Amino acid sequence: MRQIVLDTETTGLEVEQGHRVIEIGCVELRNRRPTGNDYHQYLHPEEKEVDPGAVEVHGITMEFLADKPRFRELAPELWSYLAGAELIIHNASFDVGFLNMEFARCGVGGRLEDACTITDTVAMARKLHPGQRVSLDALCKRYEIDNSNRQLHGALLDARLLADVYLAMTGGQSRLSLDDLGGGTARRSRFVELLGAGDGPLPVIAASAAELDAHHARLKKIAAKGKCLWAAELPET
Repeated sequence: MRQIVLDTETTGLEVEQGHRVIEIGCVELRNRRPTGNDYHQYLHPEEKEVDPGAVEVHGITMEFLADKPRFRELAPELWSYLAGAELIIHNASFDVGFLNMEFARCGVGGRLEDACTITDTVAMARKLHPGQRVSLDALCKRYEIDNSNRQLHGALLDARLLADVYLAMTGGQSRLSLDDLGGGTARRSRFVELLGAGDGPLPVIAASAAELDAHHARLKKIAAKGKCLWAAELPET
């Protein structure tokens, strides 16, 4: 199963007002495992200026975008990357609306919802936690995911955080936090447990004859003291 956790940053909030995508970040998962085949790109918005309010959110200015490619230059490769995958997006209608507009503007692909499965993690979180805040920051806090580097919004950073949130919401315990004691300071080392359905069956290792003898001897000692729930496993004598 191929999944892509996706986020965008834009020049403003309203696609109907001609606002444009200026950053896209994607994290690819296969069988719930990150593949490293991520996608990240900043984009020049052409004639549309970045709203001052948007700059306060993501920090991306027109000066920074001056030498970045236009969406139309990257649209074919982006469509090929996304098509056929399950897209996991926080508040999906926003990002899908903007990307559909961009693809339509340059005549590449079609509607993402016709080419992909769309999963909205906002809707998912509201079902899991009714009445609670479901912003990305709130979910990071709930699932103990470190978002201390998120001083500003960023498409790739937010996609990576959302990938952790999604795996936590859909897989129970998706992280194991350990204390790495070094130099007198406890450091939090986290390992992501990603259990994929396509990983194959677990190997079955049969007990050796010596191990079976030890097992039966232990059961006999238990049975001698009273009722043994596993008495049926004892060999007949």
